[in-house]
Amino acid sequence: MKRWAVYALLGYGLFALAIYYYLYGLASGGLPEIYKGTSADPSVFLSGAEQALAQKYSTIKNFLFFISVPFEWLVYLFILVFGLSRKFEEWSKGTVRFSFGQTAIYLFYLSFLTFLLAFPLQYISYHYSRVYKISAQTFPQWMKNELIDFWVSYVIMIVLVFVLYALMKRFKKKWWLAAWTLFVPFTIFMMYVQPVVIDPLYNDFYPLKDKKLEAKILTLADQANIPADHVYEVNKSQETNALNAYVTGIGENARIVLWDTTLNKLDDDEVLFVMAHEMAHYVKKHIYIGIGSYLVLAFFGFWLAAKWMEKLVRKHGEELQIQELSQLRSLPLLLLVLSMMVFASSPFSNAISRFEEKQADAYAIEMTQNKEAAISAFQKLAREGLSEVKPPWLVKIFRYSHPAMAERIYTIETYPLPDKQGKKIEENRGVSAQKNRN
Repeated sequence: MKRWAVYALLGYGLFALAIYYYLYGLASGGLPEIYKGTSADPSVFLSGAEQALAQKYSTIKNFLFFISVPFEWLVYLFILVFGLSRKFEEWSKGTVRFSFGQTAIYLFYLSFLTFLLAFPLQYISYHYSRVYKISAQTFPQWMKNELIDFWVSYVIMIVLVFVLYALMKRFKKKWWLAAWTLFVPFTIFMMYVQPVVIDPLYNDFYPLKDKKLEAKILTLADQANIPADHVYEVNKSQETNALNAYVTGIGENARIVLWDTTLNKLDDDEVLFVMAHEMAHYVKKHIYIGIGSYLVLAFFGFWLAAKWMEKLVRKHGEELQIQELSQLRSLPLLLLVLSMMVFASSPFSNAISRFEEKQADAYAIEMTQNKEAAISAFQKLAREGLSEVKPPWLVKIFRYSHPAMAERIYTIETYPLPDKQGKKIEENRGVSAQKNRN
């Protein structure tokens, strides 16, 4: 079994070299001709220095992403192969008698070890965010959020793992179905409480301070039949210089959230386009569609994970030091399998998300009828976040839940808006780009 660890380590090294070669060599193509000379051309709204910074920063972040995912798999494999999971289980059983306490102690050992092993890559990512002036956090501020992440995840995982392994013991063959059945209400519950319980642990949320802008947003919300109290401002400027807005929660806890950086760096018309985009997610029920597709994927994911784990334990249980799936020591194997499946399914889930984002962009431009504000908002988002205007193909399918900026800006520029007679017309290609040059 130790040979598995050696092969895995060698494979990880070769993978890292291949990704490095892809990102720093093969994926350095130019901007497609269709975007040149339009508002989507980065030379229109970014200086040469800004383009170089965006390229360097994006490549670093992409490389860190692609090596971080298999590194997580490597950690889980090593914990199994070298008997650490078995040790954690034995220590937990030697400490307390009741199963919930054993689960809590075992999970603390496992969570703390994985946190320590992942910390260097997390810190490197934070370091480069500071170097490229994306992050505004000091190290203590960043570390505080990391610790909050750890404890929030730990508390949630205690409940999930305890229930899951109880189901494994109760339902030997159909545990995955029982787990998925409980997973459905749990997911909905978490979506409901996250905006009011978890998110405020990190930042302060409050109604918009700019009352004139609030009135304009409320007018848009009224047109879209959205409750007025679903627009919030959050103090993200203490953490980042990037711009963002998002939709979160369900039911009466659903919120449309604007970062204060967005309010500080966009004008009113640009903010209104961003708000209209976020309102589109609410109007088109994207949150509920997302939950539904997530639960469908989870159904097949639980089933496949159960089959995969049963096969692995049957063939390699002795080497993995696992006699039954219901042993706590099998948790790293479950996390490994689930992580690999989530990564493998990410192109599909990202494609769905990109489609929804295109719908939201179209809804927003139809509602606001202001192409210039939409284009300038996207250009500022790209500039402040050092975003890749046209990412490499692998990066797009595995990382991008939104269309690339070049695609979004070009789509807005060429989007047919109705004329005074109500007929849709397409504005001349490059008009907005020329205005930006002026």
